[in-house]
Amino acid sequence: MADRVRFGPAGTPWAFKELKQPITELPRFLHEEGLDALEYQAVRWGQVPQIRREIAEELGANAKAYDVWLSMHGSYFISLQSKRDVAEASKRRLLACATAAQWMNARLVVFHPGFYLGHGAKEVLRASIKIVRSIVGDMQNLGLRVKLGLETMGRRSQFGSLDEVLAVCEEVEQTAPVVDWSHIHARTQGGLVTKADFVRIIDLIEKRLGRDVVENLHCHFSRMEFSIHGEKRHHTLDETRYGPDFRILAQVVVELGLKPVFICESPLIDADAQKMRDILQKMVLGKGQQV
Repeated sequence: MADRVRFGPAGTPWAFKELKQPITELPRFLHEEGLDALEYQAVRWGQVPQIRREIAEELGANAKAYDVWLSMHGSYFISLQSKRDVAEASKRRLLACATAAQWMNARLVVFHPGFYLGHGAKEVLRASIKIVRSIVGDMQNLGLRVKLGLETMGRRSQFGSLDEVLAVCEEVEQTAPVVDWSHIHARTQGGLVTKADFVRIIDLIEKRLGRDVVENLHCHFSRMEFSIHGEKRHHTLDETRYGPDFRILAQVVVELGLKPVFICESPLIDADAQKMRDILQKMVLGKGQQV
């Protein structure tokens, strides 16, 4: 549970890469930038953890020391709706990510559930609930306490509308929704424009999963270019021809007293995370509150 609104990058900023320091030093770097969250990218991992346990544990210890909230983005190679062998491989990839995430003391493993692959939406939902429940059962047998975070997806061919993500989370314990606001904007063909658009989503999540979940959402944000098929390309906060507008979402967060973690997925992952932080802080200070 977040103690305040937090901001950080999806992965390793270019400025840190240029320092040629070990990944374990990244929390200190982010702390010096005034950021306090990090989504470690394990997006190309196979069926075993691709980080040494001692490195993962040192990263987690430094994240705690510098007050950086850790999560992990799991493998892109997940397809829960595919043939049995593919689904089983997907399951092993998620277990590998969850294992390393626990080494790091990360709170959440974010993942993309997959595609419809010509199947009906209701059929895919039933299958997804079944296999996610199976994965969580295996995690519990292994003593893995990290949550699985189902991300709302930006393409209409992908399983992962907001309603579908909430439906899985309603049915399977140790799961949580990951609200990618840019994906929702793209999937709904530019549906996040007004404050009411954002509030409607917050209200729906609270109605279905409760106040504690909605108060502590794990979120992704960037501006998003989209086509009739949905998500196309992430853009920076300054590219205002694309939506959604973070200022509107920040207003909702402040007014409703929410404490989300915002992971920036723009091309400027740390610089735009800082801009998002500054936007929210100005709104909070304008209301005489504390972040």
